[in-house]
Amino acid sequence: MPIIKDIAFSLSNYAKGIALIRSLNLWRYFAIPLVISLVIAVLVFVGAWQAKTALSAYFTGIWPWAWGATAFASLSGFIGSLGVLLLGFTLTKYLVLAFSAPFMSPVSERIDRHLNPGHAMNPSSSFWGLLSRSLRLNIGNLFRELGLTLMLLILSLFPVIGLISAPLIFVVQAFYAGFGNLDYTLERYYDYRSSKSFLHQYRGLAIGNGLVFILISLIPVLGIILVLPLSVSAGTFTVLETIKSGDFSNTKNHGHTNPNYSKS
Repeated sequence: MPIIKDIAFSLSNYAKGIALIRSLNLWRYFAIPLVISLVIAVLVFVGAWQAKTALSAYFTGIWPWAWGATAFASLSGFIGSLGVLLLGFTLTKYLVLAFSAPFMSPVSERIDRHLNPGHAMNPSSSFWGLLSRSLRLNIGNLFRELGLTLMLLILSLFPVIGLISAPLIFVVQAFYAGFGNLDYTLERYYDYRSSKSFLHQYRGLAIGNGLVFILISLIPVLGIILVLPLSVSAGTFTVLETIKSGDFSNTKNHGHTNPNYSKS
């Protein structure tokens, strides 16, 4: 099956990603997702604390009896803050992918120039152009992932289907994580719509990249530092080799008829 082949190809390119980081001395870029993640984490915790305080005060005011008011307010505040934390950490992956775009796309471009010296290549967009595209992409992916996850959770209530819902949720998460990682390279070759067509044609590439992305993300602290530059490096190699194959049926490239890439 082509999708299985693409997943395996994408997974294997993580070894090449590590080698590229080492050879190009890209270690300094590991600090970027860490800083962005820490800033987002602080904002999430502040939001959770504010929600706890506000909800506790609100429910204290509406509780009609003297007894149990403190306990009810504390419980409602805890539930509210927990909800903010869960939502915040669901958003974190997409926010990190989005806000890292102006820093990770140049990493991808540097790898591209190293692997293909002298070939004509569209440079990365401006800082704000990269950020705008990445926000548009990742916000859309967030809602799609949430919708599919909710549907799979509902289906998990049914016998038999419930057995495969959890693995499918993991695959959905991997696809959208890989989607964001591969787009750091695709933005130089295809416009927004064509990039989406590419990633839907090669779903396995996104899933393979995203599987490792999610697993590395689970490593406490170290995962935040390692995951994005490593995934972007592996994803860059994956995308470039796929473009070279010339099999992508939609070759709209910033208004050109094909990406400036020839088979080698």
